[in-house]
Amino acid sequence: MLALAPALCAAEAGARPAPVYADGRKPDQAEGARILGDFRQAGIVGDHWLAFDLQVLPRKGAGRAIAGEMLGTRGPGGPLTRLSLGAGRWLIQSGAAPAAWTVAEGAVRPASTAETMQPIAGTDFTLFDLQMPFLHWADFVYEGLAKVRSRPAHRFLLYPPADFAAARPEMSGVRVSIDTQFQAVVQVEQLGRDGRPAKSVTLLDLKKTGEQWLVKSVDLRNLVTRDKTRLTFKAAALDLALPPETFAPERLALATPPVDRQKIRGL
Repeated sequence: MLALAPALCAAEAGARPAPVYADGRKPDQAEGARILGDFRQAGIVGDHWLAFDLQVLPRKGAGRAIAGEMLGTRGPGGPLTRLSLGAGRWLIQSGAAPAAWTVAEGAVRPASTAETMQPIAGTDFTLFDLQMPFLHWADFVYEGLAKVRSRPAHRFLLYPPADFAAARPEMSGVRVSIDTQFQAVVQVEQLGRDGRPAKSVTLLDLKKTGEQWLVKSVDLRNLVTRDKTRLTFKAAALDLALPPETFAPERLALATPPVDRQKIRGL
């Protein structure tokens, strides 16, 4: 059973965050493993394009906005996302074997685990936030049904494996809440060494496009600096037929293929 499988985790024995069961009792861990296993297969169906804005909202000082785009598909190893934000370009593979690539001085190279945790384009947004590798960490506890933004959600506490912990020792775990109706992550809390949330990612709203529910907006909060970044999706194009080479790492430095304008819908 995934929830009970022994695994190396991020913290030493004294620093591992203890689970907080939603109703005070330990829920059925086999049922939790089934719920998480089903969710790992969820996602946008088919090739797609998304346009978004990142609004940087610091606690002090003026805010600013940055426009970006994503192209997505599902590859053999899991979801693939080609991200363009400002002058930066990245290719992100989610799933059980996460990976990422970036472009530096016109050349494509792999991005390290530590690099996926670094803020990009002067925001609190990271590749890790989009990649969500923690959904596939083997060492986790199902904490039960809880309310998040007044909606019922399945809550999990996941512990990082040894290789991730070596690159990011200050993260002791990630708490994830999954909406029971819409099969969407409604909140992610990255836990610091003390087990307290250091950063949160919270779903604000969804928008139905065709037969699919898409994320409309998300707030990313740095709970240490109290700065906020809001991710708002502006438009989407679904059911695309993108060339497979679009998501080849060696082609990341090249221009993205054009999107069928007739399929673009506002969000």
